[in-house]
This record gives sequence, C-alpha cells and structure tokens, in this order.
Amino acid sequence: MTTHLLKQRLLLGCIFVFSLVALAFSSIQPPVQAAAAAQAPAPATDASAAKQGEVLFQQSCAFCHGRDAMGGETGPDLTRSKLVLGDKTGDQIMAVIHEGRIEKKMPPFPFATPELRSLVAFIRARVVAADAQKGGRRGVDVADLQTGNVEQGKKFFEGAGTCSKCHSPTGDLAGIASKLKGLELEMRMLYPRDVLSKVAVTTRDGKTIAGKLAYLDEFTVGLRDADGVYHSWSIENVQYKVDSPVDAHVEMFPKYTDDDIHNLMAYLQTLR
Repeated sequence: MTTHLLKQRLLLGCIFVFSLVALAFSSIQPPVQAAAAAQAPAPATDASAAKQGEVLFQQSCAFCHGRDAMGGETGPDLTRSKLVLGDKTGDQIMAVIHEGRIEKKMPPFPFATPELRSLVAFIRARVVAADAQKGGRRGVDVADLQTGNVEQGKKFFEGAGTCSKCHSPTGDLAGIASKLKGLELEMRMLYPRDVLSKVAVTTRDGKTIAGKLAYLDEFTVGLRDADGVYHSWSIENVQYKVDSPVDAHVEMFPKYTDDDIHNLMAYLQTLR
C-alpha cells in the first residue's frame, strides 16, 4: 500500500470518528435545561385560550356585549371596536377589562392575567368570525351616519327643528361629538333618555316648590329639591306643572324627514 493511500484512509477514519462524537454530543441536553423543559407547561393554543375566554365572557360580558361579542342591549360591538382592532399585544384590551370605564358605566373586572389573556383570545376569535360573515354586519359605523349636509343641518337646528330654543352649540352641546359617536350620538339626538324632567308643585296655601321630577302617577307627584330632599303630595291636593325636555324631541318624530335627520346628525358631528 502506498504512503499516499494510507494517509487518505487515516484522514477518512478521523472524519468518521469526529462525526460520531459530534452527533453524540448534539443529542445530549444539559441536565438543567432538560429539567426546565420537562417542568415548563405547554403554552395554551389560541383556540384553547379562546375557549376558556368564552366561558368568562358569557358569565361576565355577554349581558352588555352579546353572546357573540357583536353588540348587545347596552354594550358596543367589540368585533368592530377601534381599540380591539388596533391593539396588537392585547394589553389595552386587558387594561380596559381590568380597570373598567366608569364614565361609560362599564365596571372593572379584577381577573388574573391568564384570564384576561383568554378573554382577549376569545374576542379576537370573534373578530375573525365576524369578518367571515360577509354582509352580516350588525353594528353601525360612524361613516354610515355621515351622509348629511352640515350647512343644512345647522339651518334646521336654528330654524324648523327649534333645537336652538333649548340647546346651544357653545353651551350644553359643546364638545358633544367628542363624547358621543355614531349611533350613540344619533340616539341622544332623537330621544335623550337620561334627561330628567322638572316639576313645579303649588300647594293649597300658595307655596310653590320646584325640583327634579322623581315620581308621578295618577295619585301622587314627587320631586327632589335643590338640596336633594324628596317631597311628595297627593295630586288632588296640589297643582303641578311638568317641564319635560324629552317631549320636544318626541313631538318632532312625525315632522322629521330622512334628510332632516341626516343633515342634523352631520351638523352635530362637527361639535367637537
């Protein structure tokens, strides 16, 4: 055997041995890493997290936002929420759930972080499902209600609509479009449910007491005065006059045209 051939065989043998050694070491995991890998729980998949979140959502959120998160009696459609659609990490959604939005009558929910993340997973799953329902949208976008003429709406506000008799764009309506948007603003425009009526009651001895109407039926009238004290009388013993701002809105129902509503809504949306 020549010297050159012998060197070749020795070189191939060394390469083979080193390959075996490298392969053996690559299959061995350090004890600490192996133990940690064995103890670490498998991360929940989006599907399983969403399933867990669904249970929590039905218990605590569905009453307002609907069982499918697409809107309920008082809560908005979460599948079209700007916050939901813009929150890539889920942190903002979790903050709102945990801290609540008292100004919008949403209470805080002190869930643990894993529970909050499962709720985020469920809401996101509902977004995907809603997007797949072509033509099945339930919510109303702000853009859907921006079809009117602003100048015509202002003219209606100050004229035929008689809105300016009770409201002012620089007074009670200042910034209203920043507080209320879309359908919520239109509902407030057409029928403001949370506006309290006032009443003035005159007793037989000529004394008049005024305040916010607290109770009224065919037998009794009651009010709360400026100090919050409740007073009530039998109707047969007094005279009373109710000032109900909502009545003016109700009286407009048969008078509105579609253009009136669209134009007035367009004008109100400029009051920021």
